[in-house]
Amino acid sequence: MFTGVKVFSATRARDREELGSAVSQWLATHRDLRIVDRVVVQSSDEEYHCLSMVIFYEHPPRREGSPRPAG
Repeated sequence: MFTGVKVFSATRARDREELGSAVSQWLATHRDLRIVDRVVVQSSDEEYHCLSMVIFYEHPPRREGSPRPAG
C-alpha cells in the first residue's frame, strides 16, 4: 500500500544525467517517508528519449490531531 507517488522525468540528455541527483535530493529532504516501491521507465522514439523514475511512498503514521504532510 502507498499514500503518495513522486514522478521524476527527463527527456534532454543533460537532464537525464542529473535525474539521479534530483531523486537523491528529494529523498534527503523527505526522510520521514517510507519508500514502498520504485519503477524506472525508459521510452523513446526517433527523436526523443525519456527516462522516468517513479517513487511510491507511504506517509508516516499521523499522531492524532496533526495534519497530514503534503508530498
